[in-house]
Amino acid sequence: MSYTLFQHHKNLNNGVAEVNPSTEFPRTPRLRRLPRPSLIALSVAALWLSGCAIHPTPFTDAERAQSVQAERTAMFANQPPLAGPVTLDEAMARAIRYNLDHRLKMMEEALAQQQLSIDNFDMLPQLTTQAGYTARNVPLASSSEGLYTNSQVVPPSYSSDKVDKTFDVGFSWNVLDFGVSYFEAKEQADRVLVLEQRRRKVVQLMMQQVREAYWEAAGAQQLHDRIGPLLDQAKQALDDSRKSQQEGLRSPLDTLNYQHALLDIMRQLEEVRDQLEEAKPRLASLMNVSPGSDFTLAPPQGFTVPSFGMPIDQMEETALERRPELVEASYNQRISVNETHKAMAKLLPGVELQLGSHYDSNSFLVYHWWEAAGINVSWNLLNVLNAKNIRGQANAQLDVAQAQQLALSMAVLTQVHVARADLGARQRQFELFRQMNDVDQQILQHTHNATVANAQGKLEEIRAATSAMMSQLRMYQSYGQLESAYGQLLASLGLDPVPGKVDGGDLASVEQSIAIEEKHWADLGQPSGAKTQ
Repeated sequence: MSYTLFQHHKNLNNGVAEVNPSTEFPRTPRLRRLPRPSLIALSVAALWLSGCAIHPTPFTDAERAQSVQAERTAMFANQPPLAGPVTLDEAMARAIRYNLDHRLKMMEEALAQQQLSIDNFDMLPQLTTQAGYTARNVPLASSSEGLYTNSQVVPPSYSSDKVDKTFDVGFSWNVLDFGVSYFEAKEQADRVLVLEQRRRKVVQLMMQQVREAYWEAAGAQQLHDRIGPLLDQAKQALDDSRKSQQEGLRSPLDTLNYQHALLDIMRQLEEVRDQLEEAKPRLASLMNVSPGSDFTLAPPQGFTVPSFGMPIDQMEETALERRPELVEASYNQRISVNETHKAMAKLLPGVELQLGSHYDSNSFLVYHWWEAAGINVSWNLLNVLNAKNIRGQANAQLDVAQAQQLALSMAVLTQVHVARADLGARQRQFELFRQMNDVDQQILQHTHNATVANAQGKLEEIRAATSAMMSQLRMYQSYGQLESAYGQLLASLGLDPVPGKVDGGDLASVEQSIAIEEKHWADLGQPSGAKTQ
């Protein structure tokens, strides 16, 4: 036996493998204990990996300060500064071009468009390349063992090089994946349109807010220079009254009532001043202007009372056709239909076509380059049993989308009637405030004349001036609410302030588009034109 083993190893060393059926070969051990250097290497690797653990790293104060500065710069970048008094059309144009909420909706729409491009690529076949390099310290040798004898029947052998290089180019196309990707791409295309409708809704509501904020800021600008002198006059009268109280020139009760009236007027003036200080920052935020910026407004002369004389049945039809929420619901309903088609497509068997070219540097191979083609068919039979449930779920989703469409249509019709009634109410309220302002201004003039003639004290003049100023403020606020109601009516009908999507163009072009579109809808809804008072 020892001679046989010696001869066998000698033949192996000489590159000759002789097989003797009567010779039994020792079985190759299947497990080897790792040598000590390998254990040391593994220990070092484990320690090194533990040292690479990730730990929380908070921002430093300097990093946060730098980030805040960069964010403040980005908030107001790429927009022209205010060059003069701001008109209403310019305020609306700046809101459309530079408002950050509108920018966000436009970016979300662009992101959805990029996702659609990716989904379109998913429908294409897959073309993949793969290259590999393997190296071993010993040949990949193996032997065979008898099933019943449990002994080695052939000597160890190998049929691959220690160093092997491979390269593959494969072309595959799954018909089922193509069908599913097709319906997913159609759904994503509708989602792009859904985001476009949401952007329209943001713009419409933003224009309504700009109208109201602009006229509130215009009233604040008109009355800003009147509050200070009135407060100074009231304080002077209060000081004079306190001196008279110390001298005992009048009865204490009359003096205290006089002071109480003056203090109440001063409280009202301070409240009005605080309210006016908030008007311009709100408008600046809508225009994406720094809240601390000092700018003036150039409102049109007089008050043009907006009205909309379109017949109610035509208003209902316009709203059902143009409201962004209803258009979005229609797209969601179409998404539900494609979702049904996608669910049914997943029930079909999958067919995958494969075609590829391969290379292997193994010297034992006869052919190093070869081409291969194949077809695979797979089918989850359990899906067939679940087909009724899948179809029912998809149809239920479609029914829900249709029910939502009907419920939303009813809500839109209600909003149209409410907005129309609100516009009429605001018109009547503004007319009353305008008449009250005229009366208060006349009272102020007569009170001032009487004070000059020493017919009555300063309290009545201060009270009349305060009442006239607050009456004028309420008139501006009422007109702002009237403009807001007009914007709400336009929004309830789904009328856009600008035609189409605003992607480019300078501020003047957007401002001109707003004026043209507003005149178009005013002519359509009010053939007789607006009246100016």
